[in-house]
Amino acid sequence: MSQHIGRRTFVEGTAATLASSGIAGSTAVQESDGGESGTDDATDTEGEEMTDDTTLIAHRGFAGVYPENTELAVEAASFGGPGTQTAHRRADMVEVDVVPTADGTLVTFHDNGLAERDGGERGLTDAEGLVFETDTDTVTSATVLGTGETVPTLETVMDAIPSSVAVNLEFKNPGSEDLRFAESLPDQTVSTQRELWRPYTERTLDLVSEYDNDILVSSFYEAALATVREYDDSVPIAFLFWDSIEAGLEVTRRYDCDAMHVPRNMVQGTSFFNDGESIESDLRDIDLVDIADDEDRDLNVWTVSTWYQARELVQAGVDGLISDYPTVLSVQD
Repeated sequence: MSQHIGRRTFVEGTAATLASSGIAGSTAVQESDGGESGTDDATDTEGEEMTDDTTLIAHRGFAGVYPENTELAVEAASFGGPGTQTAHRRADMVEVDVVPTADGTLVTFHDNGLAERDGGERGLTDAEGLVFETDTDTVTSATVLGTGETVPTLETVMDAIPSSVAVNLEFKNPGSEDLRFAESLPDQTVSTQRELWRPYTERTLDLVSEYDNDILVSSFYEAALATVREYDDSVPIAFLFWDSIEAGLEVTRRYDCDAMHVPRNMVQGTSFFNDGESIESDLRDIDLVDIADDEDRDLNVWTVSTWYQARELVQAGVDGLISDYPTVLSVQD
């Protein structure tokens, strides 16, 4: 049996699971990431999407239903399921994580390590080692979550996504434990870190320039965005906010980012705004929806796991939802 047939069979099986469980075209999505559940009184839109204007961004290729960052995941997210028997709405944009191997080959993988998830959770693959210290053959032979899907190269992923679907490349750590994460840095630090990012950035942008997809580059790392602007300032970029609105806005404005990617608890007008009281008290009056509108930037929110979260965020006025699940924009009674 060819690899393609095997992959397609897996997708068809996933589609059947979605349909039989009521996930496809419904609100019965999983409650991961502390998602809220509940009912709402907007029952006259059963089976319809909340809005055609909201951008649906497939986080790691809809990691809640497909093995994340794999060829299978991005293909299924791009087409809405197998062939014409679509299990769900296709993504407007597919988000994947990009990191180089020790040989410099670009692959799509989220964590630093192949064997252990960030935070010490179970291993994502059956291989060991840091991605950026491991040879390409070992990395691309590693199977993801026991599915038989392997870690793909970025080229393989780009080949699997039709040109009509946009691609969000999240630049991950290219090989240093000293990189500063999700904060505004002194000029000298950014200048030093650019040397680490520059070859990685150039290889990535050169590769994706061979494709017709719209590209958006995002990162938690300021130096990553700095090198994109330096190498090709026509490529749209977005800073990934973490725990500081102030730092996020500083970096966004410094590089005139086209979009802001923010955690859902930073969006005012939702019941989960400032959930956990993680936002500095003097910044709680900052309305990122208004700022994005005033400064002509897209506001995309991560990571959305339920229709309840999606509904509140859409009503608050965000532009896009970065989601692990393909059905978050559907509602039912």
